[in-house]
Amino acid sequence: MRVSYVWSFGWSRVISGRGGGYAVVAVKEADGVGHARYTYRLRVSSTARAELLAEWDRCRWVWNECVARSKKAHADGEKCGPARLDRMLTQARAVTPWLAQGSSVPQQQLIRDFGTSRAKALKDTRQRLPMHRRTGMPKRKKKRQALPTLNYTRRGFRLKDGRLHLAGGIVLTVVWSRELPAEPSSVCVCTRTASGTGTPRSSSPSRPSRCCRPVG
Repeated sequence: MRVSYVWSFGWSRVISGRGGGYAVVAVKEADGVGHARYTYRLRVSSTARAELLAEWDRCRWVWNECVARSKKAHADGEKCGPARLDRMLTQARAVTPWLAQGSSVPQQQLIRDFGTSRAKALKDTRQRLPMHRRTGMPKRKKKRQALPTLNYTRRGFRLKDGRLHLAGGIVLTVVWSRELPAEPSSVCVCTRTASGTGTPRSSSPSRPSRCCRPVG
């Protein structure tokens, strides 16, 4: 059994001074047929919340830079695949201390997601699908509109003493309502802002959400 955990949490004003929320766990069977969902509550400290949003600011910068590089490559008649964007990220982290302070795991995974989205858009164009059926090229993520989402492959997180440890030293407390069915292969953290904007991601057997698919 292959497992992908999707930790989606928000901030409740009912709990004074504490961050609360829940985690949606997507379990995919080895044969790839169907999957189940498990939900766990999370407690997120103000420090962890600030760290997660700072991590998202870096990832959002990476995404928007990918959009800009993609547009320029298209205008110049050049290719812009994940390998080229990976080199861009490596160079950017080398000269930008603010970017290098964050974990490379969610930043690299964001490039993979961008590449997948861009490839789908180009495929739809080549196949001449009707406009209403086309995915559309990836667009810039605006700070006040985009839902903060961080994807971690197996090397970017671990479970220890019942807590979720993310790369970069971010620690989230999980309220375990049931035993884990298997070891997780990936974690997707979807946050909400303090005002409660954004919606949690979940999955369905027929059409899993982008956030819920296994990535590791």
